Amino acid sequence: MGQPTPPSISLVVMEASGGLQNLPAAALTNANFPVAVVNPKQVRDFTKASGQHAKTDVFDAHKIAQFGVKMQPSPRQLPDEAQALLAELLVRRRQLVQNRVAELNRLKTGHAEPIRRNIEVHIESIETLLREIDSDIDEQVRNSPMWRVNEELLTSIRGVGTTTARVLLGQLPELGRLPRRKLAALAGLAPFSRDSGQWCGKRFICVGRARVRASLYMAALCASRYNPVLSCFYSRLIENGKPQKLALTAVMRRLLTILNAIIRDQKPWCNCTINP
Repeated sequence: MGQPTPPSISLVVMEASGGLQNLPAAALTNANFPVAVVNPKQVRDFTKASGQHAKTDVFDAHKIAQFGVKMQPSPRQLPDEAQALLAELLVRRRQLVQNRVAELNRLKTGHAEPIRRNIEVHIESIETLLREIDSDIDEQVRNSPMWRVNEELLTSIRGVGTTTARVLLGQLPELGRLPRRKLAALAGLAPFSRDSGQWCGKRFICVGRARVRASLYMAALCASRYNPVLSCFYSRLIENGKPQKLALTAVMRRLLTILNAIIRDQKPWCNCTINP
């Protein structure tokens, strides 16, 4: 009697786990298995809905498999090696910036001279590492003709600097490839409704790629003041009674729509030619 034929695998589902999923997901993708990396909260909510609250590795694996069968998450193409490296460099740069801000705040409250010297040495070390990371990011972008062109296109709009452009290149590679609504949802800029009967609750944004959203927030702050088109858009919302936070979120979404059109059409920013 021959060996039993192994079952065919139509989809491999795994939870995102702080980057630990990247290596197995890449290995499976390279072996031509379709892989879907899902938000752990989705699986957790799915498990709660089933009325089961056990927590073991075997139980979790079983529930992830059930989630895959019932929900059929779409496989997502993993970034290539260069894209993954750029994304990691950007993450490390953000971590160093956060550490520098924390140390600068500690320097303001430190009074003992030995403590202040220690903090100052640490800040100098962080700044040295930041210069090295920035040099590595520069090299990565320079080595890719496509990234060089897209960086110039993105920074052609007032309010978007080099840092924001590189965050979008490294952590939002779908830019220019998706419809604006899907891209807004991916960046966490699609408002969720909270309505019941005649009651209409406030819309809010959440989930999505937080690092992309944070970078767009800083760009929108600048654009709402210095970009003539987006500044008028922001002022009109404020004049119509919209809260500042809501108006700024709307600017972020409009800015992302424009940037998506710029990359899609491969044309620099121009009020009369860009059609979001």
